Amino acid sequence: MVLRSCCTFGQVLVWFRLGYVVLLWLCVTHFRCARAETKTVVQKDAEFDVTYNDTVTSDNQTIYAFNHTVSRNKTEGVRVTVDVLSEGAVSSPILFVVRQKQAVLSFQVPLILRGLYQRKYPYAHVGRTLCQPPTRTLTETQYFFVDVSTLSSLGTQYQLRISRVDSFTLHTDKKFSFTASPSQPQYFKYVFLDGVDTVIVKVNSEMTFPCSVMSIQDIQCPVYDLDNNVAFIGMYQTMTKTAAITVQRKDFPSNSFYVVVVVKTEDEACGGPLRFYPLRPDELTDAGNRSKTLDVVVSPAINSDVYVMGMLFCLSIFLSFYLLTFLVACVENKRMHRRREGLLNPVVMSPTETGKPGVTPVSPYGYGCFADNASTLSSEAITDSIASDAHYGYMERSLESVTGRSRQESLSSVEEDDYDTLADIDSDKNIVRTKKYLCVSDLARKDKRVLSKKYQIYFWNIATIGVFYALPVIQLVITYQTVVNVTGNQDICYYNFLCAHPLGNLSAFNNILSNLGYVMLGLLFLLIVLQRDIIHSRALDHNDLNALECGIPKHFGLFYAMGTALMMEGTAECLLPHTSFMYMIAGLCVLKLYQKRHPDINASAYTAYACLAAVIFFSVLGVVFGKGNMVFWIVFSVIHILATMLLSTQLYYMGRWRLDSGILRRIVYVIYTDCIRQCSGPMYIDRMVLLVMGNIVNWSLAAYGLLKTPNDFASYLLAIAICNLLLYFAFYIIMKLRSGERIQCMAMVCILFTAVVWGFALFFFFQGLSTWQKTPAESREHNRDCIVLSFFDDHDIWHFLSSIAMFGSFLVLLTMDDDLDNVQRDKIFVF
Repeated sequence: MVLRSCCTFGQVLVWFRLGYVVLLWLCVTHFRCARAETKTVVQKDAEFDVTYNDTVTSDNQTIYAFNHTVSRNKTEGVRVTVDVLSEGAVSSPILFVVRQKQAVLSFQVPLILRGLYQRKYPYAHVGRTLCQPPTRTLTETQYFFVDVSTLSSLGTQYQLRISRVDSFTLHTDKKFSFTASPSQPQYFKYVFLDGVDTVIVKVNSEMTFPCSVMSIQDIQCPVYDLDNNVAFIGMYQTMTKTAAITVQRKDFPSNSFYVVVVVKTEDEACGGPLRFYPLRPDELTDAGNRSKTLDVVVSPAINSDVYVMGMLFCLSIFLSFYLLTFLVACVENKRMHRRREGLLNPVVMSPTETGKPGVTPVSPYGYGCFADNASTLSSEAITDSIASDAHYGYMERSLESVTGRSRQESLSSVEEDDYDTLADIDSDKNIVRTKKYLCVSDLARKDKRVLSKKYQIYFWNIATIGVFYALPVIQLVITYQTVVNVTGNQDICYYNFLCAHPLGNLSAFNNILSNLGYVMLGLLFLLIVLQRDIIHSRALDHNDLNALECGIPKHFGLFYAMGTALMMEGTAECLLPHTSFMYMIAGLCVLKLYQKRHPDINASAYTAYACLAAVIFFSVLGVVFGKGNMVFWIVFSVIHILATMLLSTQLYYMGRWRLDSGILRRIVYVIYTDCIRQCSGPMYIDRMVLLVMGNIVNWSLAAYGLLKTPNDFASYLLAIAICNLLLYFAFYIIMKLRSGERIQCMAMVCILFTAVVWGFALFFFFQGLSTWQKTPAESREHNRDCIVLSFFDDHDIWHFLSSIAMFGSFLVLLTMDDDLDNVQRDKIFVF
């Protein structure tokens, strides 16, 4: 009985709850029906180009019914324009819903758009264009309805106008002007012409601000034409005065697309000044007048024939250098062959024929290198020597037969490790380096095999650096290109979009193609160096006295490193800013110039690359923190000046000093003895002139950076490196001529040709078609059209000319001392 009572009570409780729920539902339904009975819905047949002035409250809803005839052969846009006339409508805005055949567009007025830090801007005047559903028949009558409602109990006045946009379709090569604002975006339709696969859409304005966005979207509904959604689909660019997007037919199956132009609510994205930030992000900010007049034009882009012509043009330029090098090599080989024939057929006269007993014919190799040797050779010795050397194709003489000295006594045959570990030899080394006039033989005392291995490390290190640099960069660029293609955000890349020709997934194939010269000419230089290296190695193997005791000591490791750096410069230019390998190229050229006259005391590869790594480190810091940061510029200027002074000391004393706790005491002692007690002049005047000029230039550059704080720190640092390289090169040439040496014809031609090419290259470099120091929109203000074959722009010409100029500069370093190949090293001055 107790159990049955509990069950009965539970059932009663369930039925009671169910009845309560049903009663509540009936009350809510009755309330809604009562509200519906009190709310009035009015539908009106409306017409185009008629302005409707009405009032809407929470108790009434107005529906405007429109119809229009759509033709498949003619596209007309439909524009909805709304104005709210009542004040205080922000708290209770009016909702407009446009119902079409295949789309629904809704927006509120006043339109609230959000800016940076969620600041809100109200717009009481709104204009929107309706998307156009496709029609299958030749003509079709379409209906659409505009519903107007609000939750405000107070009456809100508004104006509604529906009009046709007669110029909704853009025509090829025909400019069209229009006005847009954040609440009144504009978009237009373009249909590809037959036979046109690629077009370039250009939007221009005379007004820098307000900031705008140009977007390319597929033909679909809805169209994203507001500041807060324009980046959802398609391709887009921010713009101040100019924007350009290349569009390919293959990306749009309908063979048409929309060109959407939206004015942003704020200018920060285009580099404009920041406005006042409200204390609370929900506060409304006055939108102001942000109307902007623009014009748009769609032009056909280049076809495949222009791509082929561009590639052939690029290849022909650089392959011509291979052909020219081959012809020069053939001429030089023929000249050397004639010289060898003359050596292999000497006219040897007997003493009876000459009438002068003991006269020995003089070999052509006696010039320069052996002119001062007292030893003479008999005609039999010359004949034997020529016969023994005929197998190798050129004249050789062993060191022992000419100078009478054994090879073990030659200074160049001493092993570096044995030499440097002897205390007396260290003393002798310091005595040699303190001579007032040094010769190359004084600084070429170490074993050539040891030095060759030392300088080969330059090549292997930069090859390793290039691999570790290129692979992450390639991965990064592929990732960025994928992001650009997927998101459509073309603000990621700083191209010259007026001359950016896509190919496959690459946005600017012409910029990559123009970098081919760095790779091809770098490889050509490596081949030239390899050919010289092989000839020199054969001469050493055959104990050729010219190779052993004459001319500038030939170490090719730095040349190999320079050629590799030139090839890597092309890879870097294709993918990222190129300054990293430009620093290395400038540093390697300075080291090579110094190595020519100072082979024993040149910096090791590890020290050199460590210094270059420090330069690149400061370059990164300058790019990140240098803009307007005075603390950074003070620190950098101090380090720059201190490094200049330390390097000057190293060069002046040729490494015969050390940086330790007693350096200040020694400096004071030198100043006291040389300047105060007897005021003696510098012992090494030439070196002092170079170092004084170098310090003046570097101190001036440091002062300029401290006062001006340039935005492009990477280029500023590169300018420092180039100025020092040019200063040292000019000093080298002047001292070479002053020492009675001469510059051969080939080297002179290279110098003049390189100087002219550098002049033209710098002209195109300073055209400045883009700059990553500014926003993408500001960078596009510098964009310009192609100038060569409708394919290459000014920066591509800079790539062509700079690669040729650097190749010529390397040839200058390679050939400028060829006149000393037959001069003994103890007659070649060090400077």
